[in-house]
Amino acid sequence: MEHYEKSERFKTHFFVKSSLISLYLALTIPLPFISIKELKIFSILIFIFGFFLIIKVTSDYVETCDEKISYKTSLVSKTFGRNNWEILWKEIKSIKSLPTSQGSQVFYFNTIRGDNFLVPQRIENFEKFLLIISRKTGIDIKNLSYLSPLWTYKVLTFLSVLMIIGEIYAFKSQILSILNL
Repeated sequence: MEHYEKSERFKTHFFVKSSLISLYLALTIPLPFISIKELKIFSILIFIFGFFLIIKVTSDYVETCDEKISYKTSLVSKTFGRNNWEILWKEIKSIKSLPTSQGSQVFYFNTIRGDNFLVPQRIENFEKFLLIISRKTGIDIKNLSYLSPLWTYKVLTFLSVLMIIGEIYAFKSQILSILNL
C-alpha cells in the first residue's frame, strides 16, 4: 500500500503581508484628500486600484506534495515578472546560498538540469516547510532562515499603523478647525 501525503499550502507570512499593506495605506491614504479638486475622483480610483494590486502581489503561495514543490503567483505578480514554477523533489540536487547587500542570505534550489529557483523565505509555517524540504530531498536545511527577521516586519507594520493613526488625527483636527468646532 502506497502512502500519499496531502498537499500543503504555505501562504505569504502574515507580518510580511500586513507590513506591505499597512505601509501602502500609510503612504497613500492622504493622497485623495490633498489632491486638487479636478483629480479627486482619479486619485481615489488610483488608490483603490493600488490597494487591489498590493493585495494580489502579496497573495503568492507555495504548495508541496509527495512529488513536487510549486510556487503560485497571481496574474498581477506575473505582470510584474514573478512567474509560477514547479520542481519535482527528485530534481533538486542542492540548495545554494548567496549573500544580499543587506547582509542576509537568499537561497536557491539548484536542479539536476542546472536551473535555479528562489527558495521562498517569507512564508507562514516556515519551519514546517523546511522539514518537508529536508524530508523530500535529504538536503541539510539547518542554515536556511527567513530572509529578514520577523521583528522587522512587525516594526514596519507598527510604524505604518502609527502613521495611519496620525493621518486620521490630523484629518479630524483639520475638519474640526474648518467647521470651527
